[in-house]
Amino acid sequence: MAGSTFQTNPFDLYKLLDDCHCGVLQLPDFQRSWVWDEERIKSLIASISRAFPVGALMTLHSGGNVNFKPRPIEGAPAEAKRTSPYSLLLDGQQRMTSLYQATLRRKVVETVTSKKKKVKRWFYIDIRKSLDPSQDREDTIIGVPEDRIVRTDFGREVLIDLSSAEKEYASLMYPISEVFDWDKWQDGFDKYWRGDENESTRDEFRAFKRLILENFKYYRVPVIALDRSTSKEAVCVVFEKVNTGGKPLDAFELVTAMYAAEGHELRKDWYGDDSAKGRHRRFAETLRPAGLDTGIIANVANTDFLQAISLFHTRDLRRAAEAAGKKGKELPAVTGNRQALLNLPLDAYKRYEAQVEQGFVQAAKFLHMLHIYRIFDLPYQSQIIPLAAILADIGDAWEHDANRAKLVRWYWNGVFGELYGSAVDTRIARDFMEVPIWLGGGPEPSTVSETMFRDDRLKTMRMRLSAAYKGVNALLMKEGVQDFRSGQRFDHTVFFGENVDIHHIFPQDWCKKHSIKPDVYDSIINKTPLSYRTNRIIGGSAPSEYLDRLQRGNEITPPIEPERLDTYLKSHLIDPSFLRFDRFDDFMADRQKQLLALIEHATGKASYAGDFPEEGEDVEADEDTIEAELTISAE
Repeated sequence: MAGSTFQTNPFDLYKLLDDCHCGVLQLPDFQRSWVWDEERIKSLIASISRAFPVGALMTLHSGGNVNFKPRPIEGAPAEAKRTSPYSLLLDGQQRMTSLYQATLRRKVVETVTSKKKKVKRWFYIDIRKSLDPSQDREDTIIGVPEDRIVRTDFGREVLIDLSSAEKEYASLMYPISEVFDWDKWQDGFDKYWRGDENESTRDEFRAFKRLILENFKYYRVPVIALDRSTSKEAVCVVFEKVNTGGKPLDAFELVTAMYAAEGHELRKDWYGDDSAKGRHRRFAETLRPAGLDTGIIANVANTDFLQAISLFHTRDLRRAAEAAGKKGKELPAVTGNRQALLNLPLDAYKRYEAQVEQGFVQAAKFLHMLHIYRIFDLPYQSQIIPLAAILADIGDAWEHDANRAKLVRWYWNGVFGELYGSAVDTRIARDFMEVPIWLGGGPEPSTVSETMFRDDRLKTMRMRLSAAYKGVNALLMKEGVQDFRSGQRFDHTVFFGENVDIHHIFPQDWCKKHSIKPDVYDSIINKTPLSYRTNRIIGGSAPSEYLDRLQRGNEITPPIEPERLDTYLKSHLIDPSFLRFDRFDDFMADRQKQLLALIEHATGKASYAGDFPEEGEDVEADEDTIEAELTISAE
């Protein structure tokens, strides 16, 4: 049985802070610098003062399998940077930074107030109040400005003045910066409060030292120390599962640190700097609609980008193994999983970064072609990764009609097969390998061959956030649906200019009055893309009434001929007669058939109409499915 790669031991807090000061304990260079707020620092100090636990730290011994560029803790002297660290602090950065700056560093601490204002603070503990068991310990700790004087809001009155040691003694306010070395401060305190008449005050300090200051001196912190043999995978899990300070770090941060050891600034590639936009910004601005901050691929994560590159790199490794005569299980897997990201060499990243970036840009164009314009309407964020990788791989070949038709079919099978919802690493790699072969005349990819859409699925499709729900909406717009009021097709310009969204055809209010249940009327069968202004006209009326209003028009909207309005309705796969006579049940049955035909055409697959029940039960509708804000009562 393999031995453990870590040990858990308690260490003196003072020793840990001194190691930070000297540079023996440093941070991996990818650890983000962020500032704890004043209240959290005070709470941390209060916990130490009472010998309460503040959580374990996690360190990694330097010089092992995972080679990170180190940097000293914020505020450490310049000498620390010239020291080669023995360990790197993986978890506990903010706790140790805050404690180091407030205690051992003996300089003013930069922090943030509850109003999100950057300030500089010295921290003190009220000696007398801290000895009072009725006092909340956090209330006995205060932060004062850099000049150590607390004034009223407009500075007219001094509330607390600790600007000299004598004023600290007089106020019985002990500086947290002296908690590990109190002898000199106590000498001055005893001298200030000399004389028999002040013996009780001196006794108070001795009690304070025994009950509170010694808690700092003897405080021990549990440290989980990962040894040099710890794998990259284990370190990544630490950040994704264990890290408790702020946002957990991910594979991108680890790759950033490893590339930094080779002199490459991966973070600059992604986030940019004052001189150039980073890839993240370029993606956000790709096909960005006028008036909006971001476009359709703005949510592509840095790990998504690395994952796409890893697909190319691992495919190269597999091809090299094949060329060397290896077969079967000897062949390395093509994958973009976390381990592949951690093993992605810098030269492979540089080889493929431009090609893969272009793949993501082409993916944005592909999605617009499918009338998917907003991130909110994107069926699966995760499906962009194989889409971009495939487009990067085949280049201009995607513009050929036959290839484009196959890609569209693959995309809709992923959406309506609901295959990209979870555990997608294997699916992504498989599509990356199989789809280009299919485009070249090979067999169908498994995403196409495995998809089965149930004909009763439309009835249960009520979740505004579900991929298939969004897919139906996009398919309808791609088919050229026309707005009930204006007759406009929802191309890119009209979509944003008219504030188009999914709305009920038989309005909620009408359905409720006719005792139709939400799990029936909230189905996608009773939804369609409409402009905001059209939805106002619809209101909560019966379809027969709002169609009559549309035909008659008003002072703003011209009248519409019945035949023309019927054409608009038919573009939505709606039989006009069912709306004109408020025949809800007939409408639902007929539109279900028409939507099924639309999906079958998109996927190239017949739907499943058997009796075998779908696994699981439907989740009750939540606030996202009600869409009450989208239905505005008629005035």
